[in-house]
Amino acid sequence: MDWLTTIDHKKIGILYFLAGGMFFLIGGLEALLIRIQLLYPNLEIFVGGTFNQLITMHGTTMIFLAAMPMLLGFMNAIVPLQIGARDVAFPFLNSLGFWLFFFGGLLLNLSWFMGGAPDAGWTAYVPLSTDTSLFGVDFYVVGLQISGLGTLIGGINFLVTIVNMRAPGMTYMRMPLFTWTAFITSALILFAFPAVTVGLVQLMFDRLFDGNFFNVAKGGNIVLWQHIFWIFGHPEVYILILPAFGIISEVVSTFSKKRLFGYSSMVFATILIGFLGFMVWVHHMYTVGMGPVANSIFAVATMAIAVPTGIKIFNWLFTMWGGQIRFTAANLWAVGFIPTFLIGGMTGVMLSVPPADFQYHDSYFVVAHFHYTIVGGMMFGIFAGFYYWWPKMFGRMLNEGLGKLHFWTFFIGFHLTFFPQHFLGLMGMPRRVYTFLPGQQLELGNFLSTIGAALMGVGVVVFVLNIIIAAMKPADAPADPWDGRTLEWTIPSPAPEYNFKQLPLVRGLDALFKEKMAGNKEMTPAEPLGPIHMPSPSILPFIMSLALFISGFGFMFARYDFGSSLMNTLFGDHIIAIFGLAIFFLCMIIRSFKDDPGWHIELEELQGKGGKA
Repeated sequence: MDWLTTIDHKKIGILYFLAGGMFFLIGGLEALLIRIQLLYPNLEIFVGGTFNQLITMHGTTMIFLAAMPMLLGFMNAIVPLQIGARDVAFPFLNSLGFWLFFFGGLLLNLSWFMGGAPDAGWTAYVPLSTDTSLFGVDFYVVGLQISGLGTLIGGINFLVTIVNMRAPGMTYMRMPLFTWTAFITSALILFAFPAVTVGLVQLMFDRLFDGNFFNVAKGGNIVLWQHIFWIFGHPEVYILILPAFGIISEVVSTFSKKRLFGYSSMVFATILIGFLGFMVWVHHMYTVGMGPVANSIFAVATMAIAVPTGIKIFNWLFTMWGGQIRFTAANLWAVGFIPTFLIGGMTGVMLSVPPADFQYHDSYFVVAHFHYTIVGGMMFGIFAGFYYWWPKMFGRMLNEGLGKLHFWTFFIGFHLTFFPQHFLGLMGMPRRVYTFLPGQQLELGNFLSTIGAALMGVGVVVFVLNIIIAAMKPADAPADPWDGRTLEWTIPSPAPEYNFKQLPLVRGLDALFKEKMAGNKEMTPAEPLGPIHMPSPSILPFIMSLALFISGFGFMFARYDFGSSLMNTLFGDHIIAIFGLAIFFLCMIIRSFKDDPGWHIELEELQGKGGKA
């Protein structure tokens, strides 16, 4: 019950990691099944519709249900600590955001057991996704609407938190870079997610209520879906990669024992990436026939976005230059990230050229590019963050030896999987096709890809084993195991419920390092020691999310014949759907009228725990 009702940002961060990790394992299993089917020519293990379901669910699960929540987990667990706050701005909404994401993801994955998973690709292009003969895409539409609402709530919450709740002295240009990337990411979420929400509502109306948004026979437009999806979909790539950039910046700086090189330029590069990220979406659509003028404009914008990314690459290299580099497990992931992501960036510039993209489009070259940026970029960043912040989140150190084994198996497996796919694409192998013919020189590349995918799986197993071993140890990690530079390393590991007994006074960039250089053992407090007000836990976010989950089923199965007059009445007349929505709005009313006085951690309890900050 404590975990179902918690509104503590640190616990919600852990819930995001648990749920995101579960979906990551499911998405990884789907990827392995895809690669097994493509191990040899003309295999018939997962063919036709089954293969389409696998590629759809792999992409959707990994992007919306694994990558996003794990990054939101880091934002929850670390950002309030880095800015010297006691919690996020809206703890209740923070809990609601998590449970909406979780139930949306659960609904989507239940499709495997309820008539078939969605099979229109993770981008759900119409008219594939408007075919109502199969229920799979209904799960996609409703599940992602519920899940996306949770993400949007999270983005708003972190924007307000970072603007309003920074500790005294924590100016914008003193914020750690991970907090900056979380800030820009939250702004991208705020502007990008409404677009896909509108698209999903339109698709829902087309599928469930015979709407005409995308039905060409009734005046609809199928290219409209592509515009709506990619206006969201390209900023989404930066929503995924920017927090990873922030993690890499923290790790490289700490383990080089140097301030991040060119901090100001890194901040402005992050802002510029966020801004340009909304101006490049048509590079996914060069082949739809918009003409040379539109294609050229978006090609220039796409090439331009490589400039701020290049600034970041050089700044990481210059941070390491002349530093006292320690190759811990966290830093191995960070250093491995740089050349890997660079390859993804270089192929991105190749894909930005419209005449070249006409050749690469929908080939395995695009698959290789995308995975080099998202797996070689974002996942490497996430693993670096896990090894770096694990002691702060859980009070236990992950085993360094197993961490390095995890890195090398995953790193080698990753390049073995995706590097050959560049050449498979250039040789003409199309993506999303379940087989290939012998005698076309595609055998070796596909065989190596499958072996590499298995090796990546071994790396993930090693990581899970490392987590289990660490969980068996006592929670005795030191407050500052890495000789850190930022505020999260000033408090005990794991962080107490209230984070800081006294809000710290920030006197410069790398606030903790500044105090260390001044000879201080701890942060200078910005306030006297006094009782701390805490908000009360609540079960309402869980109930509200469950209500939308039930309502989603009500809408999806409204046109399904159950063979029972009672069930057909409950679903066909939308009684179940209305019941779920009624519970949701009732909870909103209860929340609006019920005053939560919260509770206090008294001065005597704080004084009994020692230390100032």
